[in-house]
Amino acid sequence: MGVFSVSMLNETIRSLLVNDPRLREVWVRGEISNLKKHSSGHYYFTLKDPRSQISCVSFRQTNRILKFDPEDSMSVILYGSVDVYTVRGQYQLKVLDMRPDGIGEMFRIFEQLKKKLEADGLFEQRRKRPIPRFPAKVGISTSPTGAAIHDIINVLNRRYPVHILLAPCLVQGDAAAQSIADSIQLLNKANVDVIIVGRGGGSLEDLWAFNEEVVARAIFNSRVPVVSAVGHETDYTIADFTADLRAPTPSAAAELVVPDKMDLKRFIDSMLQRLEQAATYKIADLSFRLNRLYGSLEPDKLREIIDQRYQRVDELVASMEKDANYHLRSREMLLKALAGRMNAVSPLNTLERGYCIAMSNESVIRSVAAVSIGSRLDVRVTDGNIVCDIKEKVEIDHGTQKKEDG
Repeated sequence: MGVFSVSMLNETIRSLLVNDPRLREVWVRGEISNLKKHSSGHYYFTLKDPRSQISCVSFRQTNRILKFDPEDSMSVILYGSVDVYTVRGQYQLKVLDMRPDGIGEMFRIFEQLKKKLEADGLFEQRRKRPIPRFPAKVGISTSPTGAAIHDIINVLNRRYPVHILLAPCLVQGDAAAQSIADSIQLLNKANVDVIIVGRGGGSLEDLWAFNEEVVARAIFNSRVPVVSAVGHETDYTIADFTADLRAPTPSAAAELVVPDKMDLKRFIDSMLQRLEQAATYKIADLSFRLNRLYGSLEPDKLREIIDQRYQRVDELVASMEKDANYHLRSREMLLKALAGRMNAVSPLNTLERGYCIAMSNESVIRSVAAVSIGSRLDVRVTDGNIVCDIKEKVEIDHGTQKKEDG
């Protein structure tokens, strides 16, 4: 056969392994160990059992569709094909799918997803919407052949007249999660008032579709309030935490979304009775007030009321006159005071005391320099003017007189 190079030998071994139909599609159960999550998105780990181990690689395109986040010591079932990494001469299992193995691992994945979605705000109470009290159309997302749909319809028909719209979907199996999400989206386009999402009881594996992230996101993004009704009262799913309201069973969900027509009838009868009592009381109260007003309008009482009003008007008029006289006297005294102050500085008052005012050309003469010999001078006294001709000026400067003749 000649001498192989190392590369040729590894390639030959790889060709034998990858072309063996028994190793092309295998399911392997084991526990994850030495898990390394590369920045490229690929996972490298060892799958082991108590007696042996095998190297595994899960590439990014596979990891993107995994429904949980693998961890060390997690028990899983892997689907893939046997391959050889020729660079190291190492045979390995190339993973094409990965699923949790056993109830314990499913609970572990459940808690893992729950923490993730809670961190994303999908479970916040403040975003949960109230269920409409009197819905006209109820949408149902469930299997058309299961017991849940019959229970819901029976309860709705018994309690309250309402339109029912079923968006059938798978509730179990690998395709169920996407089918449920599509059903919720379809009901959002159908103008329903509330959506019931759920199915009857079953094992954890049977209910697992309601623990998928795609279902939680569809419920969270629904513009219509969603009521989850998955399994029995003790069953809790991710859908329950995301929904606006959780019902313990499908039948209970139907009771929660519509009122009981018998309760409504009793309520209406009670309201009618209270309305009748209130109307009777109101009529009695108005009748009493009317009689009281009628009594107050009798002639003697009316005259008494008018006389009281007349007396009150007289009191108000007297008070107004008193206030007006007081203000007038105050203003009169103020006016006299101001007039006295003005009179003290008035030129006419100066004339009354024996003084006169000399004026020339309508201007008051304050200096001998303002006039000349021969000019005419008006001298104003209390009872008229005296016209004078100036023949002589005498100027006084520090007690010395200077005379000027014409």
